[in-house]
Amino acid sequence: MAEVIVYTTRICPYCVRAKQLLTRKGIAFREVDVSDDPLERQALVQRTGQRTVPQIFIADQSIGGCDDLYALDRSGELDRLLARY
Repeated sequence: MAEVIVYTTRICPYCVRAKQLLTRKGIAFREVDVSDDPLERQALVQRTGQRTVPQIFIADQSIGGCDDLYALDRSGELDRLLARY
């Protein structure tokens, strides 16, 4: 299965929702908390062009944030994307 990375902060309710969906589906993921790491946060902004969290990557491909993750799940594309790797 593809590596899933979720960039989060401690006080983000959308991060919690994204992690809940992944956990509910049995998808292993690595969480990177950028709350106290301004260099990591800046690198994330440079990589994605986004300042918000969560930012979710599947197989090193940015899929966006929480709403994007839920949309992929509703369409069935999340499972297909994970199965490809």
